[in-house]
Amino acid sequence: MRLRTVLATTSAALAAATCLTAAGPANAQDNHACSSTVSIDRFSDALDKTTYDGTFVGNLSALAVDKDGSLAALSDRSALFGLDAKTLQPRATAPLADENGTALDSEGLVIDGDGTRLVTSETEPSVRRYSRAGKILDRLPVPASLQVAPAGRAVSNGTFEGLTLLPGGRTLLASMEYALSGDSSGIVRFQTWQRHREGFELAAQYAYPVDAGLGVPEAQATPDGRLLVLERGFTSGVGNTVRLYLADPRRATDTSGVENLTGQAGVRLIKKTLLADIAACPPLGATAKQPQPNPLLDNIEGMVVTGGHKDALKVLLVSDDNQNAVQTTRFYYLRVRI
Repeated sequence: MRLRTVLATTSAALAAATCLTAAGPANAQDNHACSSTVSIDRFSDALDKTTYDGTFVGNLSALAVDKDGSLAALSDRSALFGLDAKTLQPRATAPLADENGTALDSEGLVIDGDGTRLVTSETEPSVRRYSRAGKILDRLPVPASLQVAPAGRAVSNGTFEGLTLLPGGRTLLASMEYALSGDSSGIVRFQTWQRHREGFELAAQYAYPVDAGLGVPEAQATPDGRLLVLERGFTSGVGNTVRLYLADPRRATDTSGVENLTGQAGVRLIKKTLLADIAACPPLGATAKQPQPNPLLDNIEGMVVTGGHKDALKVLLVSDDNQNAVQTTRFYYLRVRI
């Protein structure tokens, strides 16, 4: 999304005593540590300000791993790219549109088991299913309250950003970026759908506590059913705040019937644990085109789990450059212990 400026508190760099490498936890001298549970292997600016087949490769808002092991990257300007997983070079591109042929503000991406693409747009918001070539197959229902005002209570440019399929493939989850009107500003809603023979049907909704001044640009399922959640904000003249959390929705209250979330008793929020503040990662020689608390930082928006096993995951992040000269399309290769 085109990130609006918010007053986000930039935390002090976290002390990092250990990190996770390919061989496991490293010692305190490892200079790739972001925290005790997260390390960064490398970053890549290979796609910054490039084009492929006449389409600008940028504005990237989501990532997914395709069935053949390649990557899919979603642009919020209504384009879906296929990328080589090793080189990141584009292999294919497909345009996306709504039923009237209008471009989407496409933000979240899941590749289903049959190869179809589930894509969110935060304009309405919506979740649509597309073929690999970009043909609309169907559209999922969305609760009325999550629609953008005046149809619903969502704020413009603050709806479905993240999208993930939970282990087993039967539950789809979309994360709202900002709170609904009438809800506390520090609580955002996560909507789920359950797969049935006829398709996905509306299911439980959960409440996630977001840090003050930040929003949720992405959520991705872990193999055990928990979530990796990105929180992000921007302060003019200071730069981005990006934090990675581990969240557990499994004992949270179904809030689909709760009109206003105000921190009331009886509503169990999703529990979260900070894994790393990305500002605490070593810069690894990165440069920034505008002020940042760490030159490695940019407008990080997309995330996907690319591999690993049990509690040791490989995670890839990407930043949305908004096709802006002072922002960068940057990929971040993390190792995360959960």
